Amino acid sequence: MGSPGPVTVSLAGLGSAFGFRPGLPYLCGAMAGTGAVLLMIATGVTALLLAWPAVLTALMMLALAYILYLAWKIATAPIGHVAKSATKPPAFVSGFALAIANPKAFAAIGAVYSGHSVVADDLLLDMIAKLAALTGVIIVSQTAWLAFGATFSKFLNHPKTGRAANIAFALMLLASVGLALL
Repeated sequence: MGSPGPVTVSLAGLGSAFGFRPGLPYLCGAMAGTGAVLLMIATGVTALLLAWPAVLTALMMLALAYILYLAWKIATAPIGHVAKSATKPPAFVSGFALAIANPKAFAAIGAVYSGHSVVADDLLLDMIAKLAALTGVIIVSQTAWLAFGATFSKFLNHPKTGRAANIAFALMLLASVGLALL
């Protein structure tokens, strides 16, 4: 699936800024949202959305605005133990919203889902197998990205280093969106 996307970069940034446990609600939202993208692809809802260019454009603009907001929140998050008490990390709804608004998720999941057949002679069983496998990938990979960021948070308590890392995560989030749109 290539480079990290907005959701995975935001999870790493969130883990770095706030730690693993405070990031769990956001992680659950990201998983639910990515799972919803998977279901939309599996059921053909995405094809309906693509048929209405105005709806697609509006969704893309909302997604871009939200991703800019989230990048700002990550870049300006308090550093070290101040982060734990000064501000709340993004919650379930934020993770869900970013996952649903993530153009890279639709492209990557759509390519994997439609590009492979697991059970050739039974479409329903094939769909169930793909949903199960991709759900497992979503759970493992997104949890790993949050843990990755949280692991680095222990080394980023120094104000300059921590701020630089938060800004780097925010820039990676923006770059991943730019790459997805290209």
